[in-house]
Amino acid sequence: MKIYHNTHCSKSRECLAFLKEEEYPIEIIDYLKNPPSVEELKELLRKLAIKPIDLVRKKEAIWKEVGNDTLSDEQIIALLHQYPKLIERPIIINGDKAIIARPLSAAQEWLQSQE
Repeated sequence: MKIYHNTHCSKSRECLAFLKEEEYPIEIIDYLKNPPSVEELKELLRKLAIKPIDLVRKKEAIWKEVGNDTLSDEQIIALLHQYPKLIERPIIINGDKAIIARPLSAAQEWLQSQE
């Protein structure tokens, strides 16, 4: 199991604490320090089963400067790669499936359904 984690995000810290408390085997991916490649983002989107625009944190100042809803999927993926702060968080990956773990209760239910 992997978590795309942002140490500055309280929701991400809360999710990671839960995973550790429940003793899930977890690999922490600090995506701000090691941004996912375009191919990794495409794979992540496939696992999440969402469109690129649904992975964007639209309230971020960067998005307001460089993004908009009329961009193509490829353009959005390129921005997510270039500006990883735009990636919604936290994200839990379990095998071939993933979830944006907000709120934590949604992640908890999803994890139970994966067992």
